[in-house]
Amino acid sequence: MANEQAYLVDFGPGVVRSAAALSTTWGGRFKELEVKNLEYAFLTHIHSDHSAGLSDLILTPWVLGRNTPLKLFGPAELAKMADHILTAYEDDINYRINGSQPSNAEGYKTIFIENKEGVIFKDANVTVRAFRVNHGNLKDSYGYSFITKDKKIVFSGDTAPSEVLIKEAFDADILVHEVYSEEGFKQKTKDWQAYHKAHHTSSVEVGLIANKVKPQKLVLSHVLFWGADKKSILKDVGLNFKGETILAEDQMVIR
Repeated sequence: MANEQAYLVDFGPGVVRSAAALSTTWGGRFKELEVKNLEYAFLTHIHSDHSAGLSDLILTPWVLGRNTPLKLFGPAELAKMADHILTAYEDDINYRINGSQPSNAEGYKTIFIENKEGVIFKDANVTVRAFRVNHGNLKDSYGYSFITKDKKIVFSGDTAPSEVLIKEAFDADILVHEVYSEEGFKQKTKDWQAYHKAHHTSSVEVGLIANKVKPQKLVLSHVLFWGADKKSILKDVGLNFKGETILAEDQMVIR
């Protein structure tokens, strides 16, 4: 969030309800996260755990009062996802617009901006840069930098260790980086080990990356424990990075 505007990175299952739980209507502290205010969303890649909440994000804020189109940024395939959702819910949309329910004819629509490397969005609050990361053979996978007047926040998306990310994230105030447990990894079968090694970043590797980037705060997200605990992951990271490290949890607020 920046200057009372929310910007979402990815929209997995439950994203709208998670945002709503932090809004003032539902007992939270952030009017920016009122459901009708969810207007900008940036997708790192098309995998379903990052995108399966798209229909909820398109439709629910509109039903609750969003009166401008949802702005979507991401890989080219995201446009197809959004179009198919509108087709699937065509009868529902038409009923809400043409029936007795209060509604508007704009808030369910989407505006899609395809990612490119470099600046993809800029307003009075933030400049957003997209950069490709190393998510195996899924080439249209991106990280994002959000640069405001006083902060630089970098999201890795899903990625194996990436030199592009290290360069982009250098001196970030906050680096949000995915992680899997090195301890848990040893319990996986060889085929899954090969997959995860090519697509994701271990707890030891994240520490090495953070030691190069030197963020003020390292936030570990997309955490794959595989039976390990928080202490194990933080210990691995701490082998190489001595700065502040936070293991993300749902609805956590980090400033």
